[in-house]
Amino acid sequence: MAKIYSYRFTIPTEANDENGHVNNVAYVQWMQDVATMHSDIQGCTRELYHRLGSSWIARSHHIEYLRPAFAGDEIEIQTWVCNLKRVSSLRRYRFLNGETRSVLARAETDWVYVNAESGRPRKIDTEVSEAFVLVPPEEEP
Repeated sequence: MAKIYSYRFTIPTEANDENGHVNNVAYVQWMQDVATMHSDIQGCTRELYHRLGSSWIARSHHIEYLRPAFAGDEIEIQTWVCNLKRVSSLRRYRFLNGETRSVLARAETDWVYVNAESGRPRKIDTEVSEAFVLVPPEEEP
């Protein structure tokens, strides 16, 4: 099991905003993308969620921007699950410059597990909760 999932890529030009650096909306999209990638490699795929009749929705996002990123930069996004409660889970992210390893941003999303049909919160299925190794604060990167 991947306790901390890491994904590297080169930032595309279209991620830049009118100020010449990565738009804040791109960070939110990347957070969702890397969370899905991590879930997939843990076996929690769309197919599993479909079979279980469940899904995740974001209750809140928090992002702290520390340094700008630019198109053409290589970036690494790390993500991990901090906790799994009855119907929710806190996932954290760290954005690194791929060359200098400096931290560009830190973020977290509070995810709520829901019934896919009704959209109402429901207890996290055992198949899902057992797929992730939690990373306590003292072990975070």
